[in-house]
Amino acid sequence: MQSSRQDDESWTVASAKAKLSEVIERAQSAPQTITRNGKPSVVVVSAEEWQRKTARKGTLAEFLMESPLRGADLDLERQHDEPRDPAL
Repeated sequence: MQSSRQDDESWTVASAKAKLSEVIERAQSAPQTITRNGKPSVVVVSAEEWQRKTARKGTLAEFLMESPLRGADLDLERQHDEPRDPAL
């Protein structure tokens, strides 16, 4: 019997539903793509991988200080329009 998965890391929605435990187990070592109508729809990753990818890597101030545009002497002009009516 042939698997409905496209490869070791890609699953159809139906096969992912039928074998959710296996999808979760495999996601511990590699991201698992779930396809819908033949197109990638979602990716299942381990909680550890998710934390690593979404962890803050410094403050906004540090990000701005390291910007390649810092010291570029950009001439940014602020618009001085009238405030908009919040009732609209």
